[in-house]
Amino acid sequence: MDFQVWPEAIELGRLFAEQGYELALVGGPVRDLLLHRPSHDLDFCTSARPEQFEPILRHWGSGFWDMGRKFGTLGALRRRPDGTEVKVEVTTYRRDTYDPDSRKPEVDYGDSLEGDLSRRDFTVNAMALRVPDLVFVDPYRGANDLAKQVLRTPVDPRQSFDDDPLRMMRAVRFVAQLGFTIAPETAEAITRMTDRISIVSAERIRDELTKLMLAEHPVQGIEALVQSGLADIVLPEVPALQLEIDEHHRHKDVFEHTLMVVDRAIALETGPDGPVPAPDLTLRLAALLHDIGKPATRRFEPGGKVSFHHHDAVGARLARKRLKALRFDHHLIADVCDLISMHLRFHGYVDERWTDAAVRRYARETGPLYERLNRLTRADATTRNKRKAQVFSSAMDELEDRVAQLRQQEDLDAIRPDLDGRQIMQILGLKPGPQVGRAYRHMLDYRLDQGPVDRQTAEQELRDWWQREGADQA
Repeated sequence: MDFQVWPEAIELGRLFAEQGYELALVGGPVRDLLLHRPSHDLDFCTSARPEQFEPILRHWGSGFWDMGRKFGTLGALRRRPDGTEVKVEVTTYRRDTYDPDSRKPEVDYGDSLEGDLSRRDFTVNAMALRVPDLVFVDPYRGANDLAKQVLRTPVDPRQSFDDDPLRMMRAVRFVAQLGFTIAPETAEAITRMTDRISIVSAERIRDELTKLMLAEHPVQGIEALVQSGLADIVLPEVPALQLEIDEHHRHKDVFEHTLMVVDRAIALETGPDGPVPAPDLTLRLAALLHDIGKPATRRFEPGGKVSFHHHDAVGARLARKRLKALRFDHHLIADVCDLISMHLRFHGYVDERWTDAAVRRYARETGPLYERLNRLTRADATTRNKRKAQVFSSAMDELEDRVAQLRQQEDLDAIRPDLDGRQIMQILGLKPGPQVGRAYRHMLDYRLDQGPVDRQTAEQELRDWWQREGADQA
């Protein structure tokens, strides 16, 4: 086989061999070698115990860690002359035994590379490359499965998933990352054993979902997640989008529409210097969840029409509950839910162009989510009517041009009333309290409606408002 192996792997192999220990590159790095994919983190297994190979790693690397010591794993880091880093983790040959009520193994040290490979999740990750002599070890025909782009477990899939149910989530994640399919017997085992995922922590499931959404083929991963039945447990709002379509097809298949929106949103991500660098988890999650309020809000109206009134607000609430349950970061949750709640906001612009005041409000209220929201809105326009699609796209182009022009004239993100709170209190003779807040909000609305005005005009507006409305409620 044509290998271009990392020089650090060869060097470590020699250092271990000099001490009489076996060392092999295993798992993802070997798979990626065969796929000609880059890999910066190198995983090894060895016949040596941690206390035996610890001195080798400490001497080899410029950094060392031992958080995985109880599992037989130690790590090291080395900085290359070009400034890049390579991270390695070395684990003693293992033989795991599992408590049926937990996915955490009791770790027993093994005595062979082949035995260690048998406990891997899939055959494509159960290949090894002995170093430094570069002997390829593939007892479970992982290279054959790699060529066929198939995910299969090294042992009976029922035993594998019973031992560690997280492997079921890893299967659908690898579908998204590699574009592979799941072997029929493996897929059947997942479908039969989905309930086992309940013993896996929310954080572990979140991490797998995150990797799936950030992968190269997330739509394939989502489809696999739903088809397997895992989504019914870990993300039930998504399979619920498979609404029954009535015989007259009065509304689009919401699940298929959602997959299309995810694909279109990804296509609108930008390069590293753009406003939404790829891959963007916030945009992708918002695209996946933007319509999850539709099943709860679907109504069949007179005349045969179907409506989903307020599905944006309902969807935002459902998304918040689900993402919190999965232990996502609260900032990400807030951004995703704001995008969902705002994803219909632009549509009124298509029918009637907004005033400058309305454009200012849109730009200011969307704030740091402006670029993502516009991309979500464009992605959501999946109509097959070419005329409607062109009208929608042109309207969005026009809005973005108007926002850009206004940004040149004003700092829209930092818009404040022409009078601050202290000035408002001084002009109206008020003390701090709710009246000052109401006056401030009115002056902010006035600023958004009128644009910047001089001090005299602002003061007159404040006094007029106070006389008209404010004083009566003081």
